[in-house]
Amino acid sequence: MFRVMLVEDDAKLASLVAEYLGEYEFTVDIVSRGDIALAHFQQTLPDIVVLDLMLPGLDGMVVCRQIRAINAVPILILTAREDAYDEVSGLEQGADDYVNKPVQPRVLLARLRALVRRVKEVPAVDENDDLVFGAFRLCRSDRTVFWRNETVLLNSAEYKLLLVLAQAAGKVLSRNDILIEMRGIEFDGLDRSIDNKISRLRRKFDDPHADKIKTVWGEGYLFSPSAWD
Repeated sequence: MFRVMLVEDDAKLASLVAEYLGEYEFTVDIVSRGDIALAHFQQTLPDIVVLDLMLPGLDGMVVCRQIRAINAVPILILTAREDAYDEVSGLEQGADDYVNKPVQPRVLLARLRALVRRVKEVPAVDENDDLVFGAFRLCRSDRTVFWRNETVLLNSAEYKLLLVLAQAAGKVLSRNDILIEMRGIEFDGLDRSIDNKISRLRRKFDDPHADKIKTVWGEGYLFSPSAWD
């Protein structure tokens, strides 16, 4: 069983979601206010957070940022907006995925299962088995990343992508290579999710000129081990 913290102020919706997910491999804790979500998270340490954005007490975006600052747990956002604003904002705050309201239970279940698979696919390693390049350190035991002695906040998809690139430091990886490593699927020629995540990673490491994670035109991406001084 996987534990889900559902932060949702619509009591009827929250009850229906909890009942549906409870029929599968998830147990659900319901939190109805944003201003108590962080404390509840710290007490229960769920496997996944499902987070509404319009919450009493504290905005869901702020809750997302608070949780991401202390933990790399997968976060899925629920949004009632049909444009890309909430999606982009949520991903920038550290969310891993989003689902539009009204919630379709089967879609939500599929997305949660996909997030669980991503976490389970991260290999177990010795706690001292870090990846270090100059001022960059990736600690695989607790999934933390440091740059110039400061913690870099990443969502689970960004962390997995950075791990894949850093483990192949000095080697060009195609989009197909990366997608197979991260999600077990092949590149269809249209998916630009890797490109978008690369752009976000570069910004987090103050790399506007792409020296650290290089684009090799026509081939893919390269984590440059000598560019992290």
